[in-house]
Amino acid sequence: MGAAQKIIEGARKAANVEGFRSATDLLEERKSKKRLKIGVASLDDLIGGGFEPGAITEAFGEFGSGKTQIGHQLAVNVTLPENEGGLNGECAWLDSEGMFVPERIRQMAEAKKLDSGSIMSKIHVARAFNSQHQEIQVDKISEISKEHPIRLIVVDSLTAHFRAEYPGRGELAGRQQKLNTHIHSLLKIGSRIGAVIYVTNQVMASPGAMWGDPTRPIGGHILGHASAYRLYLRKSKAPKRIARLVDSPSLPEGEAVFSVTEEGITE
Repeated sequence: MGAAQKIIEGARKAANVEGFRSATDLLEERKSKKRLKIGVASLDDLIGGGFEPGAITEAFGEFGSGKTQIGHQLAVNVTLPENEGGLNGECAWLDSEGMFVPERIRQMAEAKKLDSGSIMSKIHVARAFNSQHQEIQVDKISEISKEHPIRLIVVDSLTAHFRAEYPGRGELAGRQQKLNTHIHSLLKIGSRIGAVIYVTNQVMASPGAMWGDPTRPIGGHILGHASAYRLYLRKSKAPKRIARLVDSPSLPEGEAVFSVTEEGITE
């Protein structure tokens, strides 16, 4: 076998290529997927019945809009059995901003009458101190998944380090290239192990917006195309928050209202 053929064969194995499949088969496969529920009916319905395994759900919004709180709730819920909205699995959490709060996990678990110690033992947290470290930590999820049933990957936040390390328009191309590679690594492992991928994203005010809401997510088209579901979170009268589905390849735009309380994400 020639060198070129070896490369092709290696690529096929790495990608687990099975050939073409009918759209009918793919539709049935999507229907059979068990989705991770947040526990608020309107929010679950907004994204098609829950958070989809193997796909990226991106949440963006200003500080305090509920992005990290949703991540905490999903980390608790993923440990539940499927008939209770969970995936009977565990969570890998990449923390780039020091926002993971174990006490919050305990509160949410106890609100559901769960053993908080058992729940916390199923949430594997790693700090990422720069973008390169963040990429390395994604590779480590593959190792963890060999011993633990990782069914949720949380990256909070996905873009903070890339934004800080590649400032200005002159660095934009390099930043987007690195971010693109990072996102595809997440998609590859999430698809392989059947894990929900939930990422939070920072926002900026668009200077060119003359009318309407000037808030825009970081990451540009790279992240926009990779995310199967884009949720814009914003504050309402406390403790209410509003989630708007602004982009999805298969679902219409819409809104859902939820609350952030001591017990967690609630109606």
